[in-house]
Amino acid sequence: MWKVLAAGTMALTMLAGCSSSSTGKEETGKKLNEGDTVKIGLNFELSGDVSSYGQAERNAAQLAIEQYNERSDTKFKAEGVEVDDKGDAAESTTQAIKLIEEDGVAAIVGPATSGASIATYEVATQNNTPVISPSATQVNAMMNGETPYEYAWRVCFEDSYQGAAMAIYSADTLKCKKAAIINETSDYGQGLANQFETTFKEHGGEVVAHEQYNAGDTDFASMLTKIKDSGFDVLYIAGYYSEAGLIIKQAREDGIDCPIVGADGFESEKLVQLAGKENLNEVWYTTAYTTVNASDELNAFIDAYTKKYDQAPNMFSALAYDATNLVLDQLEATGATGEELNEAIKKANFEGITGSFTFDEKTHTPVKSVMVVNQVDGVQTEATEVKVD
Repeated sequence: MWKVLAAGTMALTMLAGCSSSSTGKEETGKKLNEGDTVKIGLNFELSGDVSSYGQAERNAAQLAIEQYNERSDTKFKAEGVEVDDKGDAAESTTQAIKLIEEDGVAAIVGPATSGASIATYEVATQNNTPVISPSATQVNAMMNGETPYEYAWRVCFEDSYQGAAMAIYSADTLKCKKAAIINETSDYGQGLANQFETTFKEHGGEVVAHEQYNAGDTDFASMLTKIKDSGFDVLYIAGYYSEAGLIIKQAREDGIDCPIVGADGFESEKLVQLAGKENLNEVWYTTAYTTVNASDELNAFIDAYTKKYDQAPNMFSALAYDATNLVLDQLEATGATGEELNEAIKKANFEGITGSFTFDEKTHTPVKSVMVVNQVDGVQTEATEVKVD
């Protein structure tokens, strides 16, 4: 949190006394001429602990831009301007300012993580530049007090929604009665854990153990020993793949063979590398994306992404692809930047590979289905849609 606050303070200091016109743009944006090159900022975690997310999202955003430029019916040429926020909130703010003031982007896609994303919202709003967050799932991430940041949007569900979905699935489908929770001491981890616990109890379950860890931890032996005899029949891990993979591996090696469930932070090819495929059985997680029973549109995306990058896309890739196409669609429809582009995004009825949606104007968050996927040796084998009241 201190990083977000520091980033916001720095942004306000840098922008103090400056109007949007200091960036070379009119306050409410500008009309584009046919044939113009339109720049889209790609602010992602290209290095650092969560670079797996940022690189997947950068790749998908660039693919969407490339496919747009290959079409014969478009009015403009799009250019993706990449920056590396390093997974740091202060750096993310700095890079957002660069993209707006130096590069003159019409919109920003990214970052992947909530803290780095939230740090850009004040800057974007002050400069009339829409920012679309593919995967900033933190509860109330879009809110500036009682109202949302005017120019901030996301194409993912929030953590309270997926935390509740997994609790419902654990209690009603897996028939689990007693849960242990291990979460990262971050807004992401705590938000997931709190909602899972609340909803699990509402569905007749009991939380019998609750432990926390810090990002970067690698040894979870004492924590697992502490909870092992508490009688839990499901383990909920609320965190990112970098630690979750190690927790799963160490839990299985310690003889914990009950179902392990988690959130979209599990979504990375590195989860298999860290946990070992033999340990990724009876492991479920919530996601906005699955290749199980994929549509023709999704298969086309998977084929194009795999051909271009020689690796399969994941949920983060799919969300960034949708976020970028949302921006491209509205640029094409309005031929404008700034306020007019933002209004078009607000009213968009978007159909993407992670689902169709409109935005809730009170939260700038779409209402989307949550998928719970099961794995056999680390490979998705089935997906179940879970609805949350």
